[in-house]
Amino acid sequence: MEKMRLKLKAYDHRVLDRSVSSIVETAKRTGSEIIGPVPLPTRKKKYTLLRSPHVNKDSREQFEIRIHSRIIDIMSATPETVDSLMGLDLAPEVEVEVIFIN
Repeated sequence: MEKMRLKLKAYDHRVLDRSVSSIVETAKRTGSEIIGPVPLPTRKKKYTLLRSPHVNKDSREQFEIRIHSRIIDIMSATPETVDSLMGLDLAPEVEVEVIFIN
């Protein structure tokens, strides 16, 4: 019986929420207690580029990338829970980091 923390990150919040709901549903089905999903603050990365090289330095374009994140804590994770979570087919654009805490 361990505590398991899942950190999920994605650029699109709708895809992230769908993945979170499938993880929560699978963990509840195996009888584990769940805390979360806890939404973390959205990180924003901003980039400024020149529109044209060598001329018109005042003409620039700005771009922004938003990274949405969620944390799910699974208390009393059993081997059955871990096996069922490993078998999930999540969206490829969702990054999942798994941390086991004793």
